[in-house]
Amino acid sequence: MRKLSIQYVCTQCQAHFPRWQGQCTECLSWNTLTETIEEKSSPKQALLGDTYTAPVKLKDVTPKASLVFPTQLSEVDRVLGGGVVQGSAILLGGEPGIGKSTLTLQMAHIFASTSKTVLYVSGEESLDQLSLRSQRLSTHNDTVFVMHEQNLNAIIAAIKTIKPDLVIIDSIQVMQTPSLNSVAGSVTQVRECAQELISLIKSMDTTLVVVGHITKDGSLAGPKVLEHIVDVILAMEGQKDKSYRLLRCLKNRYGSTQELGLLDMTQEGLKSIQDATAMFIDESALNRPGSVITPVCEGSRVLLVEIQALVVESGYGIAKRTFLGVDPNRANVMIAAMDKLLNLKLMSKDIFISIIGGLKLSEPSIDLAMVTAILSSLTDTPVGAKVAVFGEVGLTGEIRATPNAEKRISELDKIGFKTVFYPEKNPLKYQSKSLKTIPVSDIQNIPLHG
Repeated sequence: MRKLSIQYVCTQCQAHFPRWQGQCTECLSWNTLTETIEEKSSPKQALLGDTYTAPVKLKDVTPKASLVFPTQLSEVDRVLGGGVVQGSAILLGGEPGIGKSTLTLQMAHIFASTSKTVLYVSGEESLDQLSLRSQRLSTHNDTVFVMHEQNLNAIIAAIKTIKPDLVIIDSIQVMQTPSLNSVAGSVTQVRECAQELISLIKSMDTTLVVVGHITKDGSLAGPKVLEHIVDVILAMEGQKDKSYRLLRCLKNRYGSTQELGLLDMTQEGLKSIQDATAMFIDESALNRPGSVITPVCEGSRVLLVEIQALVVESGYGIAKRTFLGVDPNRANVMIAAMDKLLNLKLMSKDIFISIIGGLKLSEPSIDLAMVTAILSSLTDTPVGAKVAVFGEVGLTGEIRATPNAEKRISELDKIGFKTVFYPEKNPLKYQSKSLKTIPVSDIQNIPLHG
């Protein structure tokens, strides 16, 4: 008879505790302990099951060539580093309705169109719903097998029978293994189901795509071990009232994590956006106070982003600070530096900063744009429609050098901008007849007219 024990596991660090407590003593996180039911094994059984693998010299290891399958969606391939690697495990996360199932169904069709077998396991949608979505996306194919199942044993049996080249699990939070008594979606179930699936597909050299839910704070739901055992983590972002979607790579054992994919949600499915340089700019607002354009680097591409600021008199005792799309801590540092160095008395002002289009940025190069936008709104002075600003601002007000300065300026020149303010510490060799480059050394020297 199996011996079962109740343990409390931290979802952040996987530390085990015999009873519930408010704070994890290992990682100091609050309210992260969840109840799990685990099976005990005797020391004798554990010793009998141990196997020994002799170590080998690293120079004697000959890695096998990994096959890469392009998804035919250029923006997805950009994020993945060329395509899906055979035998890899990919975790795709995102908010409900953002397009995760649409993307995976398109990937299934693309794989099947190259004579590969695909098994699509849906634990949330019925087969009728999958069929209707497939008809809308025109993704019917003879080598795509679908099943509505939540029992892990049945899924493993289907994988061993069909031997597919690609397995899609939508989603891992609803899968359940009968060997555990806990409910579906618990830490134990998610961890056990993911580990069994990944072990199986690794042994069969099959590619696995797992759809995962996210929590209210935007992080992937489930235990942290889920993020460690997969090879690639993709996060899909966007706003439901807008058609474009952002695809980020949070982990990639086969390539870079710096790239950003831009997709357009259409009636026929997700399509790659080829020219996305100025998609986050609202031309009608560029000549108004508080609006500033800044070039940001997302991997190998440069995006032009509009940052807007609004400064008004505070009607209450404590001034409001609202920041959308920018790091709140960094924005507060910029406001404090301006208050100290420019003597603006911003403590009595309500300040709102937003990045148009729903993009979220943490790059330090937007510091100067935030400062310029605040000054523009405070003085009610427009910056200009064809003027761009970028640079990192220090606590003492100096403008620090920014990586890829010439690449940013070159992109601005291609779009047709007339003036750019950039850090003086960046050595600039780029020459342009139409673009005026103005170096800035300190926030006290920021002119508001190009």
